[in-house]
Amino acid sequence: MELDIYDFDKTMVPFDTGSLFCLWSFVHYPYIIVFAPYAAYGIIRFGLIEKNVAKMKKYAFGFIRSIPLEKAAVKFWNRYEKKVFDRCRKENRKRFSVVISASPDFLLEEIAKRLEFDCLICTKHNRKTGEITGRNCRCDEKVRRFKEQFPDAEVVDVYSDSLAHDKYIFSLGRRCFHVEKGGSLTEFSYSEMYKE
Repeated sequence: MELDIYDFDKTMVPFDTGSLFCLWSFVHYPYIIVFAPYAAYGIIRFGLIEKNVAKMKKYAFGFIRSIPLEKAAVKFWNRYEKKVFDRCRKENRKRFSVVISASPDFLLEEIAKRLEFDCLICTKHNRKTGEITGRNCRCDEKVRRFKEQFPDAEVVDVYSDSLAHDKYIFSLGRRCFHVEKGGSLTEFSYSEMYKE
């Protein structure tokens, strides 16, 4: 089976979904401002000082227990679906497409339905606490989860904005495409880029 792999944030859309959703939620549900000190503490301590992304996300998304999450995700994508790059829409994708992202499942499931991704692999969260369940889906965890679901797949194209974090999924593809700011693509050789 041949397929393509897409990262999501800054690859299929020109923004970081989780960060934008946090800002959007504070505007649309202003009462969650009470969570701001909690979120700030987690972002500073675990994001900037301890570099523990899983713990940071627990604090950053702690507010989701207080909003109508499914409705919020629908409203969020009603506003931002138009920002999806045209090449990532179903009619422009070349083959079976797997989206692998560190972004939360509670955000990506809605856009996955709308864009008809063939498969979505992302970070799973407890929707009552915001806490990650399992491991954050980034770096080598993306490859582990992909191989668990598609042990015999042949990866043709890989698309991502992050040369540093997505070296792992780039290693799977026949062709690698770096998504530049603004959405333009640059094809590159994995062996030349990473000297392997």
